[in-house]
Amino acid sequence: MLMPTNLSTNEIKALNDLLLPAQNNQEHTPAFLKDALQQGLDLLKSLQQEIEIEPLIAGWTHFIDQIILLAARQFEWPNDSTPVSLIAVGGYGRQTLHPHSDIDLLILLNEPPNETLIATIEAFVTLLWDIKLKIGHSVRTLADSVTAAEQDITIATNLVETRPLMDPTNLLAKLQTSIGPEYIWSAVEFYQAKLKEQKTRHKKHGNTEYNLEPDIKNAPGGMRDLQMIGWITKRYFQTSDLQDLVRKDFLTEPELELLQESRRFLWRVRFALHLIAGRDENRLLFNYQQELAVQLGYRDSDINLAVEKFMKAYYRCAMEVSALNELLLQHFNEAILQNSHTQQIIPINSRFQDSNGYIEVCDPEVFQKYPSALLEIFVILAQRPDLEGIRAGTKRLLRNNCNLVSDSFRENVGNTKLFIELLKSPHRLSTQLKRMSRCGILGRYIPEYSDIIGQMQYDLFHIYTVDAHTLMVIANMRRFQYPEQKELYPLAATLIKRLPKIELLYLAGLFHDIGKGRGGDHSELGSTIAESFCLHHKLSVWDSKLVAWLVENHLLMSLTAQKKDLSDPEVIHEFALAVGDEVHLNYLYTLTVADINATNPTLWNHWRASLMRELYNETKRALRRGLENPMNKPEWIEDTKQKALEILALDSDKLAQTQTIWGEMHDEYFLKESAADIAWHTEAILNLPQDNMGEPLILIKESGNEDYPGATQIFIYTEDKPNLFAKTVVALDYLGLTIQDARIMTSNSNFSLDTYIVLDHSLNQIELNEIHCNDIIVHLTTILACDDVNQYNTHRLIPRALKCFTVPTEVYISNQPDRSHTVIETRTFDRPGLMAKVGQVFHEFNLSVIKAKIATFGEKAEDVFFVTEQDGNPITDPSRCEQIRERLKASLEQQEPTPQTEVSI
Repeated sequence: MLMPTNLSTNEIKALNDLLLPAQNNQEHTPAFLKDALQQGLDLLKSLQQEIEIEPLIAGWTHFIDQIILLAARQFEWPNDSTPVSLIAVGGYGRQTLHPHSDIDLLILLNEPPNETLIATIEAFVTLLWDIKLKIGHSVRTLADSVTAAEQDITIATNLVETRPLMDPTNLLAKLQTSIGPEYIWSAVEFYQAKLKEQKTRHKKHGNTEYNLEPDIKNAPGGMRDLQMIGWITKRYFQTSDLQDLVRKDFLTEPELELLQESRRFLWRVRFALHLIAGRDENRLLFNYQQELAVQLGYRDSDINLAVEKFMKAYYRCAMEVSALNELLLQHFNEAILQNSHTQQIIPINSRFQDSNGYIEVCDPEVFQKYPSALLEIFVILAQRPDLEGIRAGTKRLLRNNCNLVSDSFRENVGNTKLFIELLKSPHRLSTQLKRMSRCGILGRYIPEYSDIIGQMQYDLFHIYTVDAHTLMVIANMRRFQYPEQKELYPLAATLIKRLPKIELLYLAGLFHDIGKGRGGDHSELGSTIAESFCLHHKLSVWDSKLVAWLVENHLLMSLTAQKKDLSDPEVIHEFALAVGDEVHLNYLYTLTVADINATNPTLWNHWRASLMRELYNETKRALRRGLENPMNKPEWIEDTKQKALEILALDSDKLAQTQTIWGEMHDEYFLKESAADIAWHTEAILNLPQDNMGEPLILIKESGNEDYPGATQIFIYTEDKPNLFAKTVVALDYLGLTIQDARIMTSNSNFSLDTYIVLDHSLNQIELNEIHCNDIIVHLTTILACDDVNQYNTHRLIPRALKCFTVPTEVYISNQPDRSHTVIETRTFDRPGLMAKVGQVFHEFNLSVIKAKIATFGEKAEDVFFVTEQDGNPITDPSRCEQIRERLKASLEQQEPTPQTEVSI
């Protein structure tokens, strides 16, 4: 029985002592082993915070060894005719077993088993399962094992990491010889297969270390990336001792220390995660992150939550692991694959040369002699698309010399010119910035950037760390310039070519979130940092102030588009005043679209695109008209009517009826609705049968016009009745539709003309067909006629991730002297049925909703309602405002039990 040498602590000895009764008594029972296993898991929970992780894992592996061997003692195993070897493989073979990891066993035979041996093996494996060991096993002969390894790289990899538990005739040594690189999977073939495997694995996890719920085993920067280094090392160098890589100059001592430190951190996290989850769980799910943070010693501060500190440590570790993995695999690639190729050297300058398409230094001491070369190398790469990347040795020199980027380095005028030259370079700018970040140079050159590396926000809206998001914003800006992106981002693709200085946009993207995690308003903090940086880099005062303005106002356009009434000329005029001119507008639009797409890819849909485009176009008109000449409402109304009449092309009788219908409408209708939609509504109203019997007119169409592409418009024309808004939102929620925008207006004849812009509950466009439209009309008609709408409460499940968050409910009520309505803004936890709750409260207070703006940011719902009293005036009584606020807050804070079934229509 193997006994690891590092199990000397009394606490680890306690694990072994659990099995002493069984070791001293041949009559032990499966029940005893099962109880001992559970006691061992319980003991681990108390030991994990007291003992270093390496001996803890080794101790648990040894404990499982003993359990398996004690179980094996209950059976008669042949020694002569068909000797049986029990071989630990994979992670178990490496002796890196975590509490609930799979325990992989190879039952190795010289020849196929007879019926008696088959029965014994089956009984043995059944016993292991019965005592709750999670066994993964295979039964193979020596020849079968070689064949399987030859055909499957995963099996070959598992067999690279083996050790004997019971091996009376030393079969394992024969197997290891038979599967050596001289027989199957040469070092070159093994490297290529594992590299392909890693690329597939990384792609499955989005090729990023920064997922909100990362897989700490399989995602980039996870444990598999560390194991990959070990596998290649063992196959190529025939050793599992990474110290040998240091002796062979493939790894430096600091890199080895970093690798071991990263492994200890990931092991500690995975070990605790298994014990919390009670199973083999490798995903850092939201419902585990907070508890893990506390167990690992992180605490809340005034600026950051404990869970944010923990995840920042994880992301930084993952980034280091990815960088090491990338460096060493490239080193292996150069040694294993390119070793036989003739090296072609083409001088670039006195400091760098092109070596088979990769840039490398001419002298190992080039960075000490010429520190500016630390920036120059990235400028060359951004100007030379023929260069594929950086040689491994040069990449290591960059990492090892990043400390040369000091205050004096940053003060050097030559270096500041190089950085601006990099931003002006035509090729792969985001790639170079990412390389600079991985090498540690970007964080040294911009010290504030180093603070946001790995910085995350514990919510569902920001799905990347601040540094990853920042580099993605730059990548999006670059992407807008590619011809193939014009279909998806038509306006951004057009505007980015009109920007007078593209580098100013990149600087705004680089600094827009740099103030996060520092306390205070990150936009204001970032603006100050950005302006100082620009002035230091000899940009003009105008350029520096433009960058600073963009950073300070980078949220202005998205918040205006999503929360304010874009059909209100005064809103457009106010936004135009803030922007000032078309140059600022073009820069801000491009930055905003790049930012939204880099925050969360699901945010950018046709609906949000249409809001942004509408705000841009209306602001551009306002700027060209002149800020001193705001839109004249009567002119707007008359222009809209004329355009609608041109679309309708009516005869004289219909024209007279139309004028009568329009005469009942308030001015707001012609200000807020497009001419095309007014014509659509009018034609349907004109064609209403005389015996309509009071049923609502409901129109549905895919929004093909430029205002709302990608959404569905539902128009409801009906006699205005109490609780109409509340009933409508209940009906739409029951139908699984999510309201994005609502315009509610009442005519002089007491008819309501309501337009709802909706998406499905996943915020995607609804697939409309005749049956679906009829279904929506029938259910809307039924619910609008119903006195008790509680029977239509939603039954959609709350997603798992949402349940992990709590969002404090906030309600704000405001009036402005020049507005004819009251603004009610709610911020609360997003869940099905939310709009119905709001609608019911509005009904209680007899409020009329004239418009609603609905926005969801991860787990947060931030909605704005424009309301009036029944007489059409704003709510002016402060005590009444407070009553409404308190009632809304109480209603939205109520959390119903999570439904167990999902109902869809």
